[in-house]
Amino acid sequence: MTELETSPRFFAVIPAAGVGKRMGSEIPKQYLPLLGKTVIEHTITTLLAEPLLDRIIIAVSAEDTHWQSLDVLKDARIEIVDGGAERSDSVLNGLKHLSSIASNNDWVLVHDVARPCIAASDIQRLITALSSHPVGGILAVPMSDTVKQVAGKIIAATVDRSQLWHAQTPQMFRHQLLLDSLTAGVEQGLSITDEASAIELAGYQPEVVQAISANIKITRPEDLALAEHYLKKEG
Repeated sequence: MTELETSPRFFAVIPAAGVGKRMGSEIPKQYLPLLGKTVIEHTITTLLAEPLLDRIIIAVSAEDTHWQSLDVLKDARIEIVDGGAERSDSVLNGLKHLSSIASNNDWVLVHDVARPCIAASDIQRLITALSSHPVGGILAVPMSDTVKQVAGKIIAATVDRSQLWHAQTPQMFRHQLLLDSLTAGVEQGLSITDEASAIELAGYQPEVVQAISANIKITRPEDLALAEHYLKKEG
């Protein structure tokens, strides 16, 4: 049986080596308390609930000792690797770690550790929508706000928002395609803001799968309160 005839497996890579400077906290934002748990515990618990995920690779800073005290990270499906200076470096380390067990066409879902409100239904929707796609795609939400193009502090134009979407994670791509695209982008010094941008720079066209707006990324202190609101509502 050839690789293409074999049903692809699903893996997850979680870049978690950031320090979250904009949070103004002494500890990385993924370890901040949120409804009796840490942010990372909420995120990982939801991913572990998805039975299709074979392994979850978490890239942490080499100096990070916080993760060792969290029981959820001792699950047999979780493997810890060293992260890098940039998000793309951490994702690459996770993908390289997977190279020994993942086939070229296996799927990798890359998810922000600071998105603890990811809904299990959105993960399932992403997998269902893209399982037969040749490239992959991302969760996203259509933009509803009026968007202004600004020069300095002066509005230069109002941008047509009809084709604009807020990118979220997970972002799901074939293992080898994502590894090659990220490697090429990093080596060329290109601006890679997420996995989809690396795929786009390589000449491919990812698809968007509409998600719920509650899947926020915790970046600033006020985001914690918003995440708490969404998690309470979901619970």
